[in-house]
Amino acid sequence: MQVTQTGALIVEMAGEFARREIAPRVAQYDHDEKIPRDLLDQMAELGFFGGVIPVEMGGLGLDHRTFAALVEEVSRSCQIMGTLVSMPSGLVGSGIERFGTEEQKQRFLKPLAEGKIFGGSAVTESQSGSDVAGMRTTYKRDGESFVLNGTKAWISNLDIAEFFLSFATHDRSLRHAGITAFLIPRDTPGLELYPYHDKLGFRPICTGEVVFSDMHLGPEALLGEEGHGFEVAMTAVERGRLGVAARSVGLAQACLDGAVSYAKERIAFGHPISEFQIVQSKITDMDLGVHTARLLVKDAADALERGERARRLTSMAKMYASDVAFRSAADSMQIHGANGVSPEYSVGRLFRDAKVLQIVEGSNDLHRSLLGEMALGIRADS
Repeated sequence: MQVTQTGALIVEMAGEFARREIAPRVAQYDHDEKIPRDLLDQMAELGFFGGVIPVEMGGLGLDHRTFAALVEEVSRSCQIMGTLVSMPSGLVGSGIERFGTEEQKQRFLKPLAEGKIFGGSAVTESQSGSDVAGMRTTYKRDGESFVLNGTKAWISNLDIAEFFLSFATHDRSLRHAGITAFLIPRDTPGLELYPYHDKLGFRPICTGEVVFSDMHLGPEALLGEEGHGFEVAMTAVERGRLGVAARSVGLAQACLDGAVSYAKERIAFGHPISEFQIVQSKITDMDLGVHTARLLVKDAADALERGERARRLTSMAKMYASDVAFRSAADSMQIHGANGVSPEYSVGRLFRDAKVLQIVEGSNDLHRSLLGEMALGIRADS
């Protein structure tokens, strides 16, 4: 599947906007740990949050390959903005699109795709990050209502989210079969938010704990069927992994762009360091890594477009692309030498963010294990 002409124009427009409006401000808002709301408003006006969400639901109706290219292009300037672009089509919105009622789609998905509101996906816990079925957040029935108790950790958009997609179990011994998904408005009594500060990477996005203390939810908060929350989570995770992979490619491309530019300008021993074989070797590895990672992203996007689960391909793309991003950031840092640690250059920020990309949406150690089990036939790949 190829990106359509219309899709290519959208991607090009996003890239131009990112270079003109986002790139000059990244260093400052990374330092401040706060995303400028005016940038989000401008992106909303241009429709960047619409992604693969159908047009009738406020989205752009893009195919998954074009969506991935859009996320990559924005992420070349700032992968945090790429994160926000990906969320309505991935972690936050995809479960609502597939399992939500018409009322839930109108209340949450449509304004999310239009960039009028933002949301958060509260899955991870301190003791159960990659192991979703091991969550400790519980719920019990109170008539037709649900009462939730527990704590989620490392949840994004605490400052701007109007609602959270979250999960709880009514019986931990049931593992996957006990999990139910809920849509929780920000102003729900019993919901408490505690942001973390001074993170290593992903600094502009407000991340922290989401605490449920005897929080009562009505039946309208239920997303999908009771006991089928794991399906909702996996829908979000698979599209979310495509987003992480695309962001990783964008970040790796930025590392390559910066390294090439610097290598041509930096003079050592009377020559540009671009003439030294060791520098050329690192540039080659970065170029090859970006190209092959982008191909894996396209394969995963095409599988999702065909309606497949794509567990194996999205896992491959996420793991490989984020590994490429970190290696590219490390090589770019080496090429920059001492200047790599200076705030005058972006490579330090890219290095910090690249490390986190290897951890989010399932650590790469976990993906390596899952992919090995799939290759050996121990685990199904669909």
